[in-house]
Amino acid sequence: MEKQFDGKVALVTGAGSGIGKSTALLYAAQGAKVVVSDINEAHGQAVVEEIKGKGGDAFFIKADVGNATDCERLVKETVKQYGKLDVACNNAGIAGESNLVGDVDINNWNKVININLNSVFYCMKYEIEAMLANGGGSIVNMASILGQAGFANSSAYVAAKHGVVGLTKTAGIEYGTKGIRINAVGPGFIKTPLLKESPDSSLEDALVPLHPIGRLGEPEEVAELVIWLTSDKASFVTATYYAVDGGYLAR
Repeated sequence: MEKQFDGKVALVTGAGSGIGKSTALLYAAQGAKVVVSDINEAHGQAVVEEIKGKGGDAFFIKADVGNATDCERLVKETVKQYGKLDVACNNAGIAGESNLVGDVDINNWNKVININLNSVFYCMKYEIEAMLANGGGSIVNMASILGQAGFANSSAYVAAKHGVVGLTKTAGIEYGTKGIRINAVGPGFIKTPLLKESPDSSLEDALVPLHPIGRLGEPEEVAELVIWLTSDKASFVTATYYAVDGGYLAR
């Protein structure tokens, strides 16, 4: 039985855990050859082995997406390994410190902006080049509900994710007639290692009521939207933002 990504090459950053891992696994299940990228080599290699254990084809490339040279190398190695690049999910990100705007450490601000926003530009710059050479493709950038709303004590994260949405819309407009679709996904609060990193043990309980659906999301639920957006089924969808948030933004 033919799968929707048979013959396609998919690149996922931050694929060692959470949403990125679920996305990489789902691409593989749908027939794609998957490049798993993460800064954590052990986690990334584990995902590759899981994919191969299920009969899929995957390859790990360690990369720091906050470094433009690493992003260029990531795409070039993808093309070298598999001959092309069809779809990409720019998912890697960090939470940053929890603090008031006036108290945020400048170095931490710069780190969050670099990894959560600059990296999306870096990756797209080289992904677009590879996709143009291949006749087209599709990119999903991982934003957040906080790409549409404010959230106290998370200024750098919120600013970066708002930036991702704006960057996505602009790139989508620019490449709409060139065969490349570019969209952003905005997860609500999802049960991932990023959320568990919070020093506040009661955070999850406090967040649940903010989602009208009555629970937090699962990484697989976000991955399903990413897969759809980069598939041929979403052929008329570009330059836009899709929330997968249990109703969070409706309040």
